[in-house]
Amino acid sequence: MSLPDPIFHRPRLILAAALCSFAAMLGGCSQQTSWRLINISGIVSPLAFSLTDDTGRQVTADTYRGRIVMLYFGYTHCPDVCPTTLATLSRALSKLGNNAIKVRTLFVTVDPQRDTPQLLKSYTQAFGPEFIGLRGNDPELRRMTKRYRVTYSLGKPDAHGNYEVTHSDAVFIFDATDKARLMAESSSTATDLAHDLQQLIDGA
Repeated sequence: MSLPDPIFHRPRLILAAALCSFAAMLGGCSQQTSWRLINISGIVSPLAFSLTDDTGRQVTADTYRGRIVMLYFGYTHCPDVCPTTLATLSRALSKLGNNAIKVRTLFVTVDPQRDTPQLLKSYTQAFGPEFIGLRGNDPELRRMTKRYRVTYSLGKPDAHGNYEVTHSDAVFIFDATDKARLMAESSSTATDLAHDLQQLIDGA
């Protein structure tokens, strides 16, 4: 387990600034004033993957088509950033009321060696029924993290086999047609998340 490493936050901030700057050129950040999160429409790749869910079932992006998807990379042994982020997402969903059923939060582990399907299921279900744990082998995980420019690193195991993990903390949000629309940061609030999720549900 590890405390968040600032070196992994700087690339995220640079990425966020670059995305917003480019979106402004496309009319995103300047025109979509109703969005409270970062508008990544037309910048980030659509949702696409082939992984195993927390029940052991092979799933792809098609499995969740028709729902709003929040995609987050982390690991169950994370001491602070992951549980804090997932708790914020959970509070945002609670603000949606019955519309929460139209959203799925996909928690992709960057530590599949320790995060078994059973552990992932127990961990994600603590945040709500809309949360699903996903895992893949090293090639699958690296393809997916490269697709979304997510960084992660596993430390050297100690004598007891424990090791530290560092990772990016962005949350990518896709609409019901798998298009990337928004990105939330660690500073994003549940209220802002709920506001933008509702707009996506309404077809914005």
